[in-house]
Amino acid sequence: MTRLSRALRGLVPALTALLTVTTASATARATPEPRAPKDFVALRSVDPTIVQEMRYFTPHNFVGERIDGYEQPLCLLTRPAAQALHRAQEKLLSQGYTLKVYDCYRPQRAVDHFVRWAEDLDDQAMKAEFYPNVDKTRLFEDGYIAQKSGHSRGSTMDLTIVKLPVKPTHPYVPGRPLVPCYAPKDQRFPDNSVDMGTGFDCFDTLAHTLDPRIQGPQRANRLLLKNTLENLGFVNLAEEWWHYTYKPEPYPDTYFDFPVSSKSLTAGR
Repeated sequence: MTRLSRALRGLVPALTALLTVTTASATARATPEPRAPKDFVALRSVDPTIVQEMRYFTPHNFVGERIDGYEQPLCLLTRPAAQALHRAQEKLLSQGYTLKVYDCYRPQRAVDHFVRWAEDLDDQAMKAEFYPNVDKTRLFEDGYIAQKSGHSRGSTMDLTIVKLPVKPTHPYVPGRPLVPCYAPKDQRFPDNSVDMGTGFDCFDTLAHTLDPRIQGPQRANRLLLKNTLENLGFVNLAEEWWHYTYKPEPYPDTYFDFPVSSKSLTAGR
């Protein structure tokens, strides 16, 4: 066997391995994203008047960066939940208010992102605003972070109330000093919502819907949201004034992972 023949023969396994890796990579890239069931809708298509401020599409959240799976700033929900929100919106509009959603359907990959962040005890960039009184080692034990979220089932949303006419929320500027989420309204992040006593995603017992320390207009605002939604079939999570689930859920035991994107609703239709 000539030296050239031996060299060519030695190249065959390397080329075969390279072709295998390249083919596998191409196959992985070609794997389509999961899609939403047909009864998921964009909230905007059911009620375009509800304000949307999708926090996990932005870096203004307890992680401090856009969360995995949020490809567009959209509220996606099961159709029954979206239609019930529309009915709640009609009631609030007649009283001079509008709903504003912070989060709706949340893919499992986003929940996984939360879990990875919670396990990284060195990353506490947003602590001063979102969990100033909670040691990060306790986020799982205290129930602030979990391996699964009802949001992934498609009928849970985080929301608040805004007084009409709607004034714009000042944009979040990364790097500016953070203020505790339970500080007085004129000191914490300038959300355009009514005063609920804490900001959204405040990891503190003051965020419990009926915490007795929340009184006066703040309590009245929480009760306006709570009573409006509960009369239409929503159930509040007692630890979070902003968290509601429409019952009965179409998918009570299914945790979806399709991206938050209009393509998740339209692809293949």
